[in-house]
Amino acid sequence: MSPDNSSDLLSQPASATVGPARAKLHTNSSVEIRFMERPTCTIKEACKASGIGRTKFYELIKGGELKMVSVGRRRLVQVPSLLKFLGLDAPANMSGNRADERLR
Repeated sequence: MSPDNSSDLLSQPASATVGPARAKLHTNSSVEIRFMERPTCTIKEACKASGIGRTKFYELIKGGELKMVSVGRRRLVQVPSLLKFLGLDAPANMSGNRADERLR
């Protein structure tokens, strides 16, 4: 994946965005979830997918523009709130690479 085309992350299955140890947990599943269809993602994944910096993400979460879930010490961004913020909140209505085109 090229560093200047972060929208590629949106079209990748979830197992492609996690480390090798976590990917092994998903090997029994025959269904892979695309990034845009996932319920949550890490802040690092959200930053990479959107091109927004980590500090700005925390500002957006604090301001209520993005929704976050805490699981222990881990913070996860709710992907639907991220897509809505980016204007991509209807992935079911998009076909092909329209989402990728909107991010460019």
